[in-house]
Order: sequence, then structure tokens, then C-alpha cells
Amino acid sequence: MARTRVRHVRLASLVALSAALPLLTGCGGEDASSSGTTDHGNHKPVVVVTTTWEGAFAKAAGAEDITVIVPRSVHHAPDYDPKPSDLAAVAKADFVLYAPFEPYAAKIKEAAGSRARLVEVNLDNDPAKAGAEVTRLGGLFGTKDAAARWRTRLDGEVAKLNGELRAAWPGGRSPAVVTQVFTGWAARLAGATPVGTYGPEPVTPARLASLSAKKPAFVLDNAHMSTGTVLPDSGAEQVEIVNYPGEDLDLLAVYRDAAAELKKAMG
Repeated sequence: MARTRVRHVRLASLVALSAALPLLTGCGGEDASSSGTTDHGNHKPVVVVTTTWEGAFAKAAGAEDITVIVPRSVHHAPDYDPKPSDLAAVAKADFVLYAPFEPYAAKIKEAAGSRARLVEVNLDNDPAKAGAEVTRLGGLFGTKDAAARWRTRLDGEVAKLNGELRAAWPGGRSPAVVTQVFTGWAARLAGATPVGTYGPEPVTPARLASLSAKKPAFVLDNAHMSTGTVLPDSGAEQVEIVNYPGEDLDLLAVYRDAAAELKKAMG
């Protein structure tokens, strides 16, 4: 089985490369979303990603040479401001993966130059959407078979976790939940019943009253954008859902970890 080589950008090791960056920038990158599938033959694509989330999608799609720009220690990745030395790695890539909501996307595009293909990734852990995105990336990377194998694993893992979570429903009934806008996938994983959403803006007093009136059993908060207790005094138990994978770029672990937190809450 091929091993994935994951590199995390380090400032000291890229200072020398940053000096050459101006020579490589200024030519807008090509958007791979409209470029079709590339036949790489025996070439293993070099993939640079902004965060471990994009990195996990790339790994699932079959990429083996992946460099991550934003350190895992940055709790809220969109807050990170890439340094010139970080962006030097982008100039060496075949593909650069980023998300449109990341404020540094413009810097990533500029640094990519004319060689790297820019790929805007739909970061959504909903299994159907994640599977479709991994399939698309596999087509771009020339790794369709690897992407198909991962999607089969995803389907099996989701079915298993959904069965376990349904068996853990309190009183045997689907629990009512309020979700943050980016944690709805976890509610669907559990077979829970969504009764309201909030975010990404702060919850207003009126919205707080409206959501509390729905009497949810659980609030599925976004660990990366948490503002503390969402529905105080409502009796709802708050569960922190993590969207970003770890440094191993294992997206399936995100589903397993979310299921573990949900089972703990429902138990």
C-alpha cells in the first residue's frame, strides 16, 4: 500500500525559497474546476493545501505528496496569515487546494503562478457531498481508483456509525438538535432531528429565545468557531463537533470522533 507523505510548512526551511517567490508570481493560476481530468501517467501529483481539511480530501482522493500550509495548532484556520515563506511551497505544486471562505485565498492564487492548478474545494463533511468531492479530485489527480476505494470505505463507515448512533438514541427516539451552520452533517450522521440552526454570526437574544423554545436535547456546536455556551439555561447539552482532521489527514476519523462525542452525550 502506498504511503502518503504529508509535509507541514515550516518557516525556517522555506526562507531561502521565499526569495525566489517574486519570480514565480504574477501569472494567474488556472482554475482546475473547469479544466477537466489530467492524465498524469506515472507522475505522482504534488499537492499543496491550505489546511488539514483540504489535505484530508486530497489524501482520500489518492494524493500521496501533500504539503499543508496552515499549522494544525491554529484553532481557527481562516485567521491565519500565510507568510511569504509559507507561500513558497505553493510555487512547486501541481495542484493547490483552497476554500473560498479562507481570506488568504487571494494570496494563494497569486503565489501559485502559471504552473500550479488551483482547485477550489467544497469543504463539507456531509458524506454524500464529501464523497462526490473526493471523486472529483480523483479525476483531476488521475487517481480515480484510489478515490473510488476510499468512497466505498466512507459508505461503510457512515452506515456503521449511523447504526450505532440510532441504537444510542435516548428512549429510542430521534433527539431534537440545534446545529451550527457547519455541523448539520453530524446531526444527519446521528439520525437526529434538526429543529434550528445558528451562526456563523453571534446568536441574538431573539434567536436565542426562538431556539430555546424548540426545546432541543442537544446543541451541536462548531469547535472551530465556538463562542461558548450557545443556549444557556435551556437544558440542552452542548456537543463540540470538530470538522478539521488531524495531521494524519484521516477524514474518516472526523466521523468516528463526532460519533463518539454524540454517543457520549446521548448515553
